Amino acid sequence: MLDTAADTKIQNVLSALDRALAERNIEDALALFTEDCYWRDLVAFTWNIKTVEGKAGVRDMLETRLDEVKPRDWTVDDNETPAHADGVTEGFIEFETEVARGYGYIRLKDGLIWTLLTTMHELKGYEEPSGHSRPLGAKHGDEQGEPTWAEEREAELANLGVSTQPYVLIIGGGQGGIALGARLRQHGVPALIVEKNERPGDSWRKRYKSLCLHDPVWYDHMPYIKFPKNWPVFAPKDKIGDWLEMYAKVMELNFWGSTEAKRASYDEASETWTVVVEREGREITLQPKQLVLATGMSAKPNTPSIPGQDIFAGIQQHSSEHPGPDGMEDKRVAVVGSNNSAHDICAALAEAGVDVTMIQRSSTHITKSDSLMKYALGPLYSEEAVANGITTEKADLLFASIPYGIMADFQKPAFDQIREADAEFYRDLEQAGFMLDFGPDDSGLFMKYLRRASGYYIDVGASQMIIDGRIKLASGSEVARLTEDSVVLEDGREIPADVIIYATGYGSMNGWAADLISQDVADKVGKVWGLGSDTPKDPGPWEGEERNMWKPTQQPGLWFHGGNLAQSRYYSHYLALQLKARMEGFETTVYGLHPTHHLS
Repeated sequence: MLDTAADTKIQNVLSALDRALAERNIEDALALFTEDCYWRDLVAFTWNIKTVEGKAGVRDMLETRLDEVKPRDWTVDDNETPAHADGVTEGFIEFETEVARGYGYIRLKDGLIWTLLTTMHELKGYEEPSGHSRPLGAKHGDEQGEPTWAEEREAELANLGVSTQPYVLIIGGGQGGIALGARLRQHGVPALIVEKNERPGDSWRKRYKSLCLHDPVWYDHMPYIKFPKNWPVFAPKDKIGDWLEMYAKVMELNFWGSTEAKRASYDEASETWTVVVEREGREITLQPKQLVLATGMSAKPNTPSIPGQDIFAGIQQHSSEHPGPDGMEDKRVAVVGSNNSAHDICAALAEAGVDVTMIQRSSTHITKSDSLMKYALGPLYSEEAVANGITTEKADLLFASIPYGIMADFQKPAFDQIREADAEFYRDLEQAGFMLDFGPDDSGLFMKYLRRASGYYIDVGASQMIIDGRIKLASGSEVARLTEDSVVLEDGREIPADVIIYATGYGSMNGWAADLISQDVADKVGKVWGLGSDTPKDPGPWEGEERNMWKPTQQPGLWFHGGNLAQSRYYSHYLALQLKARMEGFETTVYGLHPTHHLS
């Protein structure tokens, strides 16, 4: 261990915390925290994803959980060097509980704990078989003559869901379902993924032609297998689709394509789901103990109801149904919406010479992709970060260590820099009539995403097309009605149209629970996503974590898994640990299960 002042300062606090918690002396433990402290826990203490705020929150959590958790052996990670800057001392930490080994991150202010992240790294006795404990593979001696790997794999694929039941059924085979399936596979949890599309990756392949990832490659790795070093910074959708298909095969995932989940019900007495799926034209009944809806944040289209939709003579489609610009050369296209999908679709149409108008009903946050990389993502997710020793795993933990309650304060400086660096770009956009914002508190893109998962565009070229007039813009008014061949806005403007594309986003994931299980269960669970920030499209009260995502819900045995590629990678680890613990019979008393405040 490097003998530094920062290292010593953190270890002294951790040692004092270790003594206080071992003695069950909560008062002494609380004396180590600042008044405005935050303790974010990912499963280790709470069997939940939960942030407690202030000394009162820490007290309640410790009084409730300390006797069962039995935390101990708090130390600075020997392999990392703590740092001190701007009055904050911070570093990576290790600890143990009665049932798990943990990892985390701590920030001290004035020698006291300001933020503390504790995460469950692995369950004792149920560690993933990797590194020195990886499977041998070859069969020698008494094992000679046993079924080969290929034969065992073939038998597993033939039997799971037929003669044997999965412990976990994952509905949705996009990046979320596939990432979780890979985690569960490594934990030895029998899991089956069902997907309505034919092949893994089809949920990407079937999107509009021009779609590329807007997040850079360093941010988008899957668990266990990273993209190769020559992978493009912003991968095209079909390339991602092929990667996911390869990944599902080499990670030995049990994947049923062309399979649609029809209905599900839960038996409280046996704590078992009955799920009917349709595969190859016949219905199959599955009986998992745990049901995960990994249908994605962008899978329940939100199509507005507008007077005149029944008389419009042209084509109407949601952005999720839009195939691309082919065949639209002679059409007049109106795109309702002004976020990522709207910009991508408009850009592709304009490049193909199509007469396209973007209808912007409310303001949108825009960040140029290179500026986002330089000022916001670059310190954690970039080639420079890798060169500085910031691995993906380290970057994920550093980002997770910032409590949502103060994340806006961490984000504002980066987006202030972006606003200053790109001032001319923003001025040109506004002069073109585009309505801009940086979020209700000027905290920028990430907070908009975390609060509402909408309201922004990462610019990869469409904004300049708006500035240049190649994409026409009608901003500042809602849609009033449709005629046979136009869109009429509330301010009286009329936009001629042969095609209307609704780039109007997606509904809450609990809508899938309503369709599959019942409206009662969907209402019992409530809205999925959002922090309760009491900002547009994220109503209060404050919850401090994403609603119902990657953690227990009000419906036993029902889980939601979604988010971008980075979130699917990172949080699949904690969801898999929760499911593994339940399968192995651990006592998983959940602390801080949030009540339902909003239905959708």
